[in-house]
Amino acid sequence: MNLVSLKGKSKKRVGRGLSSGQGKTAGRGTKGQKSRSGFNIPRKFEGGQTPLSMRLPILPGFKSHKRKADVISLDFISANFKTGATITKKSLVEKGIVSGKNPIKILNNGKLTIVVKLGDDIKVSASVKELFETPIKIEKIEVKSDKIKTPQKPQKPKIKKFAVK
Repeated sequence: MNLVSLKGKSKKRVGRGLSSGQGKTAGRGTKGQKSRSGFNIPRKFEGGQTPLSMRLPILPGFKSHKRKADVISLDFISANFKTGATITKKSLVEKGIVSGKNPIKILNNGKLTIVVKLGDDIKVSASVKELFETPIKIEKIEVKSDKIKTPQKPQKPKIKKFAVK
């Protein structure tokens, strides 16, 4: 079979007079938006009716594409690390605390009872950063004759309310 022996279907020549078979309206029918030149209807167009995309209710909020951080509290750090240790992403992954895929966030929940250092790969807020930079004050309890003295909270003065006449 040769390319020369193939006979293709010739393209119809429309709009070439009434006797050509596709003359006058050129196969577009009569009148209407689709019969005009340059017609282009968007996919969502429903003939003037409010499109489905506008009829559906709009849901509040949005879905963030950011990765959620692995959250660690100060109590958790006190329980799982020794004094003088350095907290890095690698050390947290080795202990099985975080997966290592997401960013790490340390929250100011609880109390930090040990002295530890933060690695460069962990980001924290200013309030948590102050806790790691300032040394922890250890309060000593004085024991005298088997009685422990605890500081008492100052009592609030009682305010008398008078009836208004």
